[in-house]
Amino acid sequence: MIRVSTLAAALAVSLAACSSPQHKTESPNPKSETATAAPARENPFARESTLPFQAPDFTQIKDDDFQPALEEGMRIQLGEMQKIADQTDPPTFENTLVAMEKSGRELNRVSKVLYAVAQANTNDTLQKLQQEEAPKLAAHRDAIYLDAKLFARVKAIYDQRDAISDPQSKRLVERYYKTFIRSGAQLSQGDQAKLKELNKELSSLGTTFKKKNLDAVKAAALQFDSPDPLAGMSDADIAAAAEAAKARKRDGKWLLTLQNTTQQPAQASLTHRDTRKQLFEASINRAEHNDDNDTRDTIEKIAKMRMEKAHLLGFNTYADYVLEDSMAKTPDKAIRLMTDVGAGAVAKAKREAAKMQPLARKQGVPKLEPWDWQFYSEQVRKSEYKLDQNEIKQYFVLDRVLQDGVFFAANKMYGITFKERHDIPVYQPDVRVFEVFDKDGTSMALFYADYFKRDNKAGGAWMSSFVDQSDLFGTKPVVFNVANLTKPAPGQPALISHDDVITMFHEFGHALHGMFSHVKYPLISGTSVPRDFVEFPSQFNEHWADEPTVFANYAKHYQTGAPMPKALLDRIKAAGTFGQGYATTEAVGAGLLDMAWHTQSTDEKVSTDAFEAAALKKYHVDYALVPPRYRSSYFAHIFDSGYAAGYYAYLWTAVLRDDAFYWFKEHGGMTRENGQRFRDMILSKGNSEDLDAAYRAFRGRDPSVEPLLIERGLKPEKKKS
Repeated sequence: MIRVSTLAAALAVSLAACSSPQHKTESPNPKSETATAAPARENPFARESTLPFQAPDFTQIKDDDFQPALEEGMRIQLGEMQKIADQTDPPTFENTLVAMEKSGRELNRVSKVLYAVAQANTNDTLQKLQQEEAPKLAAHRDAIYLDAKLFARVKAIYDQRDAISDPQSKRLVERYYKTFIRSGAQLSQGDQAKLKELNKELSSLGTTFKKKNLDAVKAAALQFDSPDPLAGMSDADIAAAAEAAKARKRDGKWLLTLQNTTQQPAQASLTHRDTRKQLFEASINRAEHNDDNDTRDTIEKIAKMRMEKAHLLGFNTYADYVLEDSMAKTPDKAIRLMTDVGAGAVAKAKREAAKMQPLARKQGVPKLEPWDWQFYSEQVRKSEYKLDQNEIKQYFVLDRVLQDGVFFAANKMYGITFKERHDIPVYQPDVRVFEVFDKDGTSMALFYADYFKRDNKAGGAWMSSFVDQSDLFGTKPVVFNVANLTKPAPGQPALISHDDVITMFHEFGHALHGMFSHVKYPLISGTSVPRDFVEFPSQFNEHWADEPTVFANYAKHYQTGAPMPKALLDRIKAAGTFGQGYATTEAVGAGLLDMAWHTQSTDEKVSTDAFEAAALKKYHVDYALVPPRYRSSYFAHIFDSGYAAGYYAYLWTAVLRDDAFYWFKEHGGMTRENGQRFRDMILSKGNSEDLDAAYRAFRGRDPSVEPLLIERGLKPEKKKS
């Protein structure tokens, strides 16, 4: 997943849609009444960082620096925008759009760091700050995009855009004009006033959802007085559960903390069915346990206000509004793709269940339930394919996967290399920093890796940036990946699952998209692309996790360093697409649930639980054994992280991913030449040109869904004659 905060570039950041790391800092020393007052300390965000790549200096940043920097940053940018709007000179590309691109530098610096800290390492101070500042930031954005004089200048340039010869400059004009229109620049003053109020309220509701959801995840953790209910889990995982309890000052207890998805990784190994049921129910009801953490009223309000916003802007539904500026263009196209794939996925999931049921009956389980799926799916892998996830994990050591897998694959494809830096300050001790060097040896980026789960970290995995690439400013990218992998007990190796390996490759695909950007203007650089394109580079990068030469380089036993035995690897390959029915069904279910929330067009009062059930039934994905990957009440992607009416993007871009991968298969595979072509034609472009055209230029045709169906076992691959 990508969570992007590009306030200086997009002039659109709101803390309600942000997420960022926190650092534990001391408060400034109080002034002495008897001593001479020390000179006022300069806010660290007032100037560019002097660290390499302008990386944030976390040794200087304190929690109480954020609010004054945000307030001052907004004040400065509004002054800059007012100066642009009040010019008497005729509007030109330079005196209007380039000037707008150069505005808000301080606000951009502070918002990016706050985004990172408040999502990955938050605290009460930062959560309170977000709640206070979210409506102010929403109002700040509106003050810019609803400024009639500013819009008049942009429109004048847009009307003469055909005279602009530079493609990137012309694209910038088009993007600014469209953003103004979509922000309500053409509405009447009365409707603009209504829009401003909606934006303020939505920003506040977003931060409310975020806090409730984070608290709900923490509160729903299962505590045990002995390790007995955890039977079946590995010794390392049980030790990690004890460490998780210690971290909450519950020595002598064992704690299973939740991940953000409905199903939990521990389900695959827990032999006590009652523990599995407890864990499943804790997960699926996490945000409905009590009034303090119940998100249902919040999300119902969010959905209603989004619909009202869409109506104000001239759209029938919020999904129509969102997708008008996407590759899909209309909700119908996105829904059609999901339902078409969903039909085959549900059928395959039912076939998978049919393999599991006999095993369950032999163990005294007459009827499978959702909390049994992961366990008996693992049993099928053990009995039919002779696979054991605990055995497989022994070959996936986190650091080796990162350096000998993720980094190794990037070197094979693009020639880039990595060197760990221990002199760059970080916001939390678990975070690591790497300098990235291009194929010619020049320093090109910084990459931060923050992989371990914490109670004060949002769920899931994502990528974002501290500094974006821009030729206009001469800045190089500073990007980060965040995940929620279980931190091992002291002295134990960090062993991860194959799914976790794929997640690391996925998020690093986003990082490559940001690092390879070669664009002049911040608004259209890096990952500033539509949701149904932004997941393409990340999903495409997943393919290299299982590429034979890459896999052999990192899949080594954590004790002996021996490569994964061929017999085990053959069994993994033999398992093939088993489980893809489940995985695709739960993802499609979530995507269609998102669309249901955002294709509402009337003010009819909805109840979350009834609405969700009706939506899944309407789209024929109401298969009881496979609940959606996220239920509405903890669906942070769409109520917190910018994916509203956009979760379909994972499936949409999976089509691009597999179609592009088949191009590689047809042209010699993982070669440096092919990698350079992909970098030049896709990864370096940002949003500087039409993305449909960019993909067609790379592939030589429109994308085909057939490779995706083949890769997921929903359609057999054609035999070569």
